[in-house]
Amino acid sequence: MAVVSEAESRPATPSHGHRALPFGDTTGEKLVHGDLPIETSTTRHMDPEKDSTWAPSEPGLTHRAERVKAERRLLLKLDFAILPFAVLLYLSAYLDRGNLANARLQGLEGQVLNGSDTNYSIALSCFFITYITFSIPGTLLAKKMNPSISISAGALIWSIAATCQAAAFNPAGLYVCRLFVGIGEAMFGQAMALHLSFWYTKKDLAKRVGLFISAGSLAGAFGGLIAYGVTSITGSPMPQYKILFLIEGLPSFVLAIAVALFMPSRPEKSRLLNEEERTLVLTRLNRDISSEGQGIDWNGVIRCLVDPKTYVVSIAYSCMNLTLGSVGGFLPTIIKGLGKSNADAQLFTVPPYIVALVVMLLLTTFSDWRQARGIPVACIFIIGVIGWAVLLNIPAANITSTQFSARYFACCLIVTAGYTNIPLIIAWQAGNCPSESQRATSLGMLNSIGQCLSVLAAFLFPTHEGPQYIKGCTVNIAFQALGFFLAIFMTIWYRWENRRRDRIEGGCPPVGAHIDVVTKYDLAPGFRYTP
Repeated sequence: MAVVSEAESRPATPSHGHRALPFGDTTGEKLVHGDLPIETSTTRHMDPEKDSTWAPSEPGLTHRAERVKAERRLLLKLDFAILPFAVLLYLSAYLDRGNLANARLQGLEGQVLNGSDTNYSIALSCFFITYITFSIPGTLLAKKMNPSISISAGALIWSIAATCQAAAFNPAGLYVCRLFVGIGEAMFGQAMALHLSFWYTKKDLAKRVGLFISAGSLAGAFGGLIAYGVTSITGSPMPQYKILFLIEGLPSFVLAIAVALFMPSRPEKSRLLNEEERTLVLTRLNRDISSEGQGIDWNGVIRCLVDPKTYVVSIAYSCMNLTLGSVGGFLPTIIKGLGKSNADAQLFTVPPYIVALVVMLLLTTFSDWRQARGIPVACIFIIGVIGWAVLLNIPAANITSTQFSARYFACCLIVTAGYTNIPLIIAWQAGNCPSESQRATSLGMLNSIGQCLSVLAAFLFPTHEGPQYIKGCTVNIAFQALGFFLAIFMTIWYRWENRRRDRIEGGCPPVGAHIDVVTKYDLAPGFRYTP
């Protein structure tokens, strides 16, 4: 894969909500609608991709075929230039965030946290305190400045803090490190999703977000394998948990520097694109979202903050994060409670993450294909309810092989529920916020509100309640059910609102019509939500 150094170059395409003409458009009779030409014909054919109409002429067919080929080449180029950085960053972030659960079984709790469950829970929650607090500012920073610089700065902060965990010798030292890991990841988590929305349309977004979020599942799998490998290190003067922190923390430092130097920033500026490709990528983007350029539109921020939909979707995201926090903090502990040794518990965490990865990639691809978000999200919440219900109702002590299989299958379900909804809800929120500043704020809100229950998760699985963990399972069932109802409610509301706008506006606007989302945001005439 060729990498391209970032520098300022002249924007070659329209911004501020105006659209470029369709790539290579030379066919069809045109009428003006707003500030754009719209093709008309006595006989019209709908593009199977539902993004254009075209005249049934030989030049029209040739033009359409060339446009499709150009778009496929463009997407392939973007995928190879951007997604590897996104995947590696997310893999690194989740390894450094989640290694506390593995380190707990390797002596961290006894040697640093004074053997206290409460101190371990506080260490887990310290990450979420700063992650929640700085998520909106961290995401807006990627809108204000070059995203590759702000994201790499976040990676630098968390990599240094994660590595320094190996030097902590008391609870306070570990708490401080975890606070800074949260600050660094707050500058990356939703900022990376925002960055992807600068390059990909709504039809492309969920699958791409799913690909980079899939690194979270890979991190869970690799984390278990790395931790299992570390347990085989004997005779070292350094405790195993310190070796784990160093192995997973130091590579993130190198990655942060590479991101600053080589990750593409925005299509208006990136040297990754030639002028023809720049025109094409911004033409595609301007079909359904706006380009404001660098900087923050504070009215878009306010629109997000006063929009009830932002809060409802963020609460659903928080319901998902309760399970994600439970899995990230306690999955090795839950599996160890099934009668496994510390080393085997690390190894047995790997398959559930692989299952979650496969389900995530399949479902996000389906979601992009059908342009449906709410129903897939609701289905994953049901999977979560089933998984926690199995863990609650099947005995965990002195179990038979059948009971072990059922409980282990339930672990696969709860890991799937914890990870698969991340890209779906992010794409749902991003696609329904057409203004970049509104979108940046709403994605930050997903963490500011959506991570609140992750703090609760840190205290749901005390040792004295194991191995059944009735409280932890019951609370997760309740919030997975709440997430299901919120997803169904928002799906119904979006569909109802789209039909209402169709009635008022006399149907959907013509393809290519200008929609003033820069000043009117999601309230602009012609804008339709993705249900």
